[in-house]
Amino acid sequence: MMPLEDTDETDLPVFDPVPGGYKDLNTMSFKQKLKDEIKAIGIAALYFGCWIAALLLLKSLVLAEYKIAFHGWSVAVVGALVLSKVVLVLEHVSLGAWVRAQPAWVDVVLRTALYSLGVAVVLVFEKGYEGRHEYGGFGPTLQRLFQLEDVHHVWANTLCISGALLGYNALAVVQRHLGEEGLIRIFLSPLPGETKARQSGTK
Repeated sequence: MMPLEDTDETDLPVFDPVPGGYKDLNTMSFKQKLKDEIKAIGIAALYFGCWIAALLLLKSLVLAEYKIAFHGWSVAVVGALVLSKVVLVLEHVSLGAWVRAQPAWVDVVLRTALYSLGVAVVLVFEKGYEGRHEYGGFGPTLQRLFQLEDVHHVWANTLCISGALLGYNALAVVQRHLGEEGLIRIFLSPLPGETKARQSGTK
């Protein structure tokens, strides 16, 4: 009789109660991870999209005062998707043992500062790329950038996105303590003070 070989439990087929027979656990795990990834990106993109849309709305209102049409709403969608994916990846990057031993606000502040610095660098390089033909190359454009009015747009965009990053990192810390369902439950439940007042009023 042939000896039985060791078999990994994850390689065993699992019966699916719906018509279709057996499914591989690895396939199910991949589908679940993909579903969770899409959900996480969707929530983060919605959050950052609201911030970017608010920034673009302010820009359009300011330009409307001078009768200048604004065409940049597609940036909100692309920017929100890119920013959400980058932030979700950087969430898994540790800032070191010293930061982990500090209060949670230290991690929030450091991550916000680092992410904001990255955003500023990307925006500066974007302006350099856009003006490379007008000013004779990428380098000269970067040198002239801080002498041009466009630099104010860079700072405004950086400040707005920094506020979004600060709120996102703070909510991420709360979610780690309470879990995703706990965080949602907080915003869907009445305030504790009002609940206690109602309970005392019914007695």
